[in-house]
Amino acid sequence: MRLADKVAIITGAAQGIGKGTAKLFAQEGAKVVIADIDEVKGRQAADEITASGGEAAFVHTDVEQEDDIKEMVRFAVERYGKLNVLMNNAYWNKGGTVVELERADWDKAINVMVRAIYLGSKYAIPHLIEAGGGSIINTASVHGYLAAAHSAVYEASKAAVINLSRQIAVDFGPRGIRCNAICPGWIINERTEEYLKQHPEAYDRNVQFYPVRRGGRPIDIAYGALYLASDESTFVTGTALVIDGGLTCWLQDSLGYHLEQYFKGQA
Repeated sequence: MRLADKVAIITGAAQGIGKGTAKLFAQEGAKVVIADIDEVKGRQAADEITASGGEAAFVHTDVEQEDDIKEMVRFAVERYGKLNVLMNNAYWNKGGTVVELERADWDKAINVMVRAIYLGSKYAIPHLIEAGGGSIINTASVHGYLAAAHSAVYEASKAAVINLSRQIAVDFGPRGIRCNAICPGWIINERTEEYLKQHPEAYDRNVQFYPVRRGGRPIDIAYGALYLASDESTFVTGTALVIDGGLTCWLQDSLGYHLEQYFKGQA
């Protein structure tokens, strides 16, 4: 019960990393507010938690809308009396280079992945301070450190998330607020599961990039978020916790050699 008596908001919690984290937080004693634009899946996630003996509530939230974010925070505080944890996890992306991307797609991705963190933190921090301090956790990515092809706005957004997290940590540490980012590698969510059913060979190929030889699951990120939300991490702030199965620790020449052996059938 590492989160007993804590109240947590998680955006983008209707599925994937957000849902996995919401379930774990509830198991550890938190009252969880599931904030998502998907009404059906969001309510289903909350119902699953309550059916398992946890406490959760759904609030419809489009993180592109400032008023929705205000209402999300108001809802949590009014329903549960306080706020201790905010996890900014909502996601929207469009692939492409800076030449290929339409301005509207660039703006939407930045709004969901970066501006929403600014707004969520803006409206949550006064309540976190009032509760005696708290934890903000922002979902970044290994793409915040290293670039992939045709991913201009995703790379820019996730790099921004990492440094914005540091900035919040610097500005509000004296008020009892800790702020950290999490940088996942390849996480197999509901959408990925459907793809792998159609392309089972893709899994074995993709895991060759990971020293642990498996893809991540939402629970892998949820355990990292649990640590950052709990009092076990009271001396941890301004960091970006990489949870990537070793993806970013390979020297490229070593990885290249491994892939050569793999495709020869010797790895």
